[in-house]
Amino acid sequence: MKKYILWLFCIIVFPSFGQSDSDPVVAFLKSLNVAQLEKTQFPFETETRQNWHFLPASMWERPGIQIGKLNSSQSKLFHTMLKSHLSLSGYEKTIRIIDLENVLAELSGNTHMRDSKKYHVAIYGYPKKDAVWGWSFEGHHISLNFTVVDDKVSYTPRFFGASPAIIKSGTRKGERTLATEQDLALELINQLNEVQKAKAIFREKAFRDNVSSNFSTVTPLETVGISVSELTDNQQQMISELIFEYLSAMPEELAKMRMENLKKEEFGNIHFGWAGETEIGKPHYYRIQGKTFLVEFDNTQENANHIHSVWRDFDGDFGRDLIKEHYKNSHH
Repeated sequence: MKKYILWLFCIIVFPSFGQSDSDPVVAFLKSLNVAQLEKTQFPFETETRQNWHFLPASMWERPGIQIGKLNSSQSKLFHTMLKSHLSLSGYEKTIRIIDLENVLAELSGNTHMRDSKKYHVAIYGYPKKDAVWGWSFEGHHISLNFTVVDDKVSYTPRFFGASPAIIKSGTRKGERTLATEQDLALELINQLNEVQKAKAIFREKAFRDNVSSNFSTVTPLETVGISVSELTDNQQQMISELIFEYLSAMPEELAKMRMENLKKEEFGNIHFGWAGETEIGKPHYYRIQGKTFLVEFDNTQENANHIHSVWRDFDGDFGRDLIKEHYKNSHH
């Protein structure tokens, strides 16, 4: 039973997902012409399904069709598809990150590398008829991966980044992206007493990037930092809010279910580890790790104004647990 609950963490059930022509993914696919479909849709077993990155498109070749190659009707259908797989806050966060490419283009003058239209959508399998299929949306500082198995959906790996994290000049001066992920963690580390802080801070210098990188599969990192069981009630509430900020990009029902089960099954074993400085504007990194998941956040590059954040599921990335369960229970 416990194993089943852990498996349930990363899924949510949608009624008749992928069966109807009115489904957002099916509707998007139907809007594409033959040449566009060849760029967009691949067999589920295609190796690139489990390759991901957060680099700009000019630095990392991706499968799929660029959103800039869609006409207005197709673009509308794509955004409907994206909204159907994210919460409102998750969708809005995605759009803000894409829009930062326009800021970088203005700052650098490099409109080839910094292009908000160079984000790719790829679909693996045939959602109208397959029990197992998936899709991804990727570009600079975004990697969203959805795997659908028997109407259940896995949402990881999920990467969000922001550069500049704080816009420091121009008409949009002061705008921040991924601010909550940073501010809640800084508040928590600075709420710890000296004994707690000595346990939480495991490294004086922040890592330059996430330790888990863009590997297809990730295993638990070294257990570092302070256990949630060693935090006060108020501090435990703070780390709960921080974890939920990451979960809240998912549809609301799933986010709440996952949070409830984390608290039931592994909350006391979660560790919060910190590296680097403990104030905004200076390089810092943190890690939240439990039995089933890993969160990493770093803000070190560009004078600590360049954020990378990621959520990984050790067994559930790319729907591996769901797929294993599907074939175990299927009769072929």
